[in-house]
Amino acid sequence: QVQLVESGGGLVQAGGSLRLSCAASGRTFSTDNMAWFRQAPGKEREFVAAISGWPLSRARYADSVKGRFTISKDNTKNTVHLDMNNLKPEDTAVYYCARGGPGFGTATSDFGSWGQGTQVTVSS
Repeated sequence: QVQLVESGGGLVQAGGSLRLSCAASGRTFSTDNMAWFRQAPGKEREFVAAISGWPLSRARYADSVKGRFTISKDNTKNTVHLDMNNLKPEDTAVYYCARGGPGFGTATSDFGSWGQGTQVTVSS
């Protein structure tokens, strides 16, 4: 199975930036679809961004983060990144990296492997 480990979370002031990283190990494939989700206390886990597997590597974003967040991947290093800019207090959540197989859905059920999450806190 694939193991996913997120890192890069922390405390940042509104308007600041953070880069989250997801390191994948185990049975990984360049064709895997990868995504970031987030979950705030008492709320449902929600889709943030995704990038499809090789060769297209097409990115898609939730409307709430378009223009502010960028997802990218480095197949040679088995890593996926989420660059977050102009952060807002409402971005505060635990961010999770996820892996899926064929298809490019944005529901939690479309992804079978998950990381442990990394906390992002945006202060006012």
